[in-house]
Amino acid sequence: MQNQIQTPQPYDDEIDLRELFSVLWAGKKLIVAVTAVFAVVSVIYALSLANQYKASAVVSPADSGGSSLGAMAGQLGGLASLAGINIGSGESNETQEAMEIMQSWGFMEEFIQTHDLQVPVYAAIGWDKGANSLKLDDDLYDVSSKRWLIEDSESGENRAPTSWELYKIFKSRVAVSQDKKSGLINISVEYYSPQIAKQWVDLFVTTINDYMRARKLEQVNRNIEFLTVQIEKTAIADMREVFYQLIEEQTKSKMLAEASPEYAFVTVSKAMVPEEKSQPKRALVCILGTLLGGMLSVLWVLVRRYAFSEVD
Repeated sequence: MQNQIQTPQPYDDEIDLRELFSVLWAGKKLIVAVTAVFAVVSVIYALSLANQYKASAVVSPADSGGSSLGAMAGQLGGLASLAGINIGSGESNETQEAMEIMQSWGFMEEFIQTHDLQVPVYAAIGWDKGANSLKLDDDLYDVSSKRWLIEDSESGENRAPTSWELYKIFKSRVAVSQDKKSGLINISVEYYSPQIAKQWVDLFVTTINDYMRARKLEQVNRNIEFLTVQIEKTAIADMREVFYQLIEEQTKSKMLAEASPEYAFVTVSKAMVPEEKSQPKRALVCILGTLLGGMLSVLWVLVRRYAFSEVD
């Protein structure tokens, strides 16, 4: 009995490369047409996007307490804790707090409200370089009557943008990052107008310095008031001496805060008006759009040839 060697047959569902090429060649007109349409649409879309510009400033954490004051705080920190007051959390912690505050909802909301930025943040869609003015979305804001036209989903009446809506948009335009090696902090704003982007960076740095200084002064005044009351309550000479030293330290902190316009951050490199756009990357948009059209058209030709033919 002879052993018969059977040659394995190729699977029916395997696709021969020559056949694949012939299928694509047969559908070349469709592939070229779809790719061309996607390319044209990508170009039109890329050209419709408004230019955006990024302004950046580099700042350094300020030594708001001073070296001698910091040493005194270390010596008296334990006693201050026993007395029930906070004489400072250290420069590093204060810097981290300031960075978190800068990116918080509450701070950004206050920044927008204080500088009246609701319209440029929410309704702007571009920048008219010739007229040196913002282009606003007429469906969102009526310039002539200075009224918001956002339709409320529940009442159907026009309303202004909410605090959360303003925060989301503004946060997407502001970036705060710290270099781990140098400790320097980069604050940047990306916007349609290069002049406004630079202006907002300057305002942002000034506002966080003012905010942190006011916060420190409030804390120091509260501590001094508390210590003054404790001096009147205690008859122990040693404790009164400690309280006087703490008041002296807090008074120095207050004087330094009041005399420091750049309380939290010192500007190392100020923001400049950018001359080149940061967005959009029009060439990349066109390339990706064309590639997407090519891939979809090739996929459609193959699906139509193999999937539909099997169904039939």
